[in-house]
Amino acid sequence: MILGLFGGRKDTRIDGLYAAIMAQARQPSLYTDHEVPDTLNGRFELLLLHVILVLYRLKSEDAATREKGRQLSERFFTDMDGTLREMGVGDLSVPKKIKKMAKAYFGRLGAYDGALDHDADQPEDLVAVIDRNVFPDAANLGAAATLAAYVRATERALAATSVEDVLGARIAWPDPAAFADAGGESGAGETGQVEETP
Repeated sequence: MILGLFGGRKDTRIDGLYAAIMAQARQPSLYTDHEVPDTLNGRFELLLLHVILVLYRLKSEDAATREKGRQLSERFFTDMDGTLREMGVGDLSVPKKIKKMAKAYFGRLGAYDGALDHDADQPEDLVAVIDRNVFPDAANLGAAATLAAYVRATERALAATSVEDVLGARIAWPDPAAFADAGGESGAGETGQVEETP
């Protein structure tokens, strides 16, 4: 079980940060202008993507700040656990579904981190990872490219935001609609769809 693996005193700001991430991941433009499927899987992928972007900002800081990132991860899984139960998933099935989500989480974390690390030299990698994970049913490189432009802008905005402001949910998120006409390139990505995930 992934829950309970993270120790240490909890930072009370994490709930507010997670709420801000969730609100940004639900921006209507992401589903209309960027064509992300408005489904359980689509919403899961966008929420996970935004969590990963914040973790990417925090990972280069000191150990105390990285601990906040671990707490954010824990908050994500706590939310997924509660969402599954609200959907009526039985107690015996929840751990199995959380385990599947954890596999998706760590797979996407590695794929997105790698793509962002090498984006300057290999911009097609980010487009490919987004295409494979956010649009798994049918390739949509055009939509993946516009979403990649938004992701890059979000990464830059977070990088320009102090740790204290990030943890305090004082983040100037880019407007997804501003990147609806952005372009990009294709490539190969990692991981696939998670069935029936919130």
